Amino acid sequence: MNPSQGSYGPEQRQLLETAAAELYTRAVEVGSLTVDSSTFPADTTERAAVDLLIDLGLLTQRDDPKLFHPVDPSSIQSRVVVPLGQQGAELLAESARWAEVFGELGQTYRRAPQVGDQAVTEIRGYANINRYLQAIVADARKELLTAQPSGGRSAATLAVAAARDIKALERGVQMRTLYQHSARRSTATRDYVQAVSAHGGEVRTLDEFFNRLIVVDRELAIIPGAEGNHVAVATHQPALVAYLTDVFERAWERARPYTTRDAAMARDIAEDVRAITIRMLVEGHSDPASAKRIGVSTRTYAGYIAALKEEYGVQTRFQLGYAMRNEGRNDGPDEVS
Repeated sequence: MNPSQGSYGPEQRQLLETAAAELYTRAVEVGSLTVDSSTFPADTTERAAVDLLIDLGLLTQRDDPKLFHPVDPSSIQSRVVVPLGQQGAELLAESARWAEVFGELGQTYRRAPQVGDQAVTEIRGYANINRYLQAIVADARKELLTAQPSGGRSAATLAVAAARDIKALERGVQMRTLYQHSARRSTATRDYVQAVSAHGGEVRTLDEFFNRLIVVDRELAIIPGAEGNHVAVATHQPALVAYLTDVFERAWERARPYTTRDAAMARDIAEDVRAITIRMLVEGHSDPASAKRIGVSTRTYAGYIAALKEEYGVQTRFQLGYAMRNEGRNDGPDEVS
């Protein structure tokens, strides 16, 4: 078979790496290989290997029909590798066309009026959720509202988010993002904020925990499922979307603009964190629950408590709570109605 016409895949490449490579090395060392039914019996691995070398053109005949001589692989490589590369490019292009068609169909579905009559759509698995988010952000026409609780997200996650969000901003989509104050400690988050802010995005932070939320064009809202963040729930139901949008707007009004250059803002953030730490302590929440509410690790939260003890000159949490109540420095309510 002419090597330019052959069809080669993983099986052939694996054979070339192993048995065929050994035979080729032998041919190079000796100068040739004798190929007949006695030296390479049919239906053996070595026969398949030598047939592959001949098919690729790495072994060729000269005068003696049984003697096969090695050929420089560099003269053969392009005849095999280039067609494979072309096939790969064609498959990538075809894959992109399929994705484009599905994207167009997805837009048609999500923008249809009757979609609003459906209660919710569940998306399960992080990979599926990320693909869904990529699609709905790409569909956004006017506005994106996102609330990301807890501390800073990973650098890899934020890099993907930044690329996705910047494309939306460049299309003229308005974007507002909420984080917790604790996210300000993350270098990756600062890089993300700088990137999206340069393109017109707005970012603010809030002192306490809130639920994850994405609202697209005030027509679609996505929240976590009851089972956890590995399940997302999407709804087009107008009343639900309006309610969730209002929740976001109220949180946005209380939040502080993300900046690293304003000393007064930094002091206000520190005071916010101190105030909610005091409230969590006085209300009797456990350390893990309080740390989650503030968006920090339990170890960091313990450090906040230690700083308060030092500030009030006490040794125990009971003494700390008593001292704060006596001085009227508790910013939270004594009772929860």
